[in-house]
Amino acid sequence: MSIKIKIPIFILMMLLGVLMFVYAGVDDSPGGQLIGVVVVILGIVGLVRIIIRWKNNK
Repeated sequence: MSIKIKIPIFILMMLLGVLMFVYAGVDDSPGGQLIGVVVVILGIVGLVRIIIRWKNNK
């Protein structure tokens, strides 16, 4: 999968994680908030890995 596809996917993943966190907070669901935080963290880690690999290949 190319970098041009991965970057928007990880950004969308982070946005959905934030939305999940906010919705779970309104719904008073701590498990949903945890899942939202985990999704955001995975999105950030994915973007950082892509940036590090991209810089190493230059």
